Amino acid sequence: MGKQLHENICEERMFSSIFNKHSKDLHNFLYYKFGELLNPKDKVQEAFVKLWENCKKISPDKAKSFVFTTANNLMLNEVAHQKVVLKHQQTKPKMYTNESPEFLMRENEYMDKLQNALANLTDAQRTAFMMNRVEGKRFKEIAELLDISTKAVEKRIYGALEKLRKEIKEL
Repeated sequence: MGKQLHENICEERMFSSIFNKHSKDLHNFLYYKFGELLNPKDKVQEAFVKLWENCKKISPDKAKSFVFTTANNLMLNEVAHQKVVLKHQQTKPKMYTNESPEFLMRENEYMDKLQNALANLTDAQRTAFMMNRVEGKRFKEIAELLDISTKAVEKRIYGALEKLRKEIKEL
């Protein structure tokens, strides 16, 4: 017993001795209990890293118990994590809509018409219109950003709306 008082796990010789003595048994224990999928080799390494980090707190006669308990807990945490991952993988995103195929087809046709109509606007009209309708900017804000008068912004947006109404009858 007096011999163990002088030995310390933090000494490289002692730590290597414990690692060589218990690592294979620990790996086999984890492999038999949990299988290969959860990487028992990694958990053995992590357990010995934790032993090294806590080497001053653990006596040599408690080292085996420490690494086995630590590795077992690491594997149990991994099992719990894999269950969560599996649960989320089984949750399928909604891949359907309540709209009829006819509605979806008309919506696509309308979007194509709208994109074509927007492409046919002048750059000035399109810029002012998109800033107003998409970004929600007021006429005064657009006028300041484009360095034009508020009346010019109104005219551009009004002209854009007129062109859009002519090209897309559904507006």
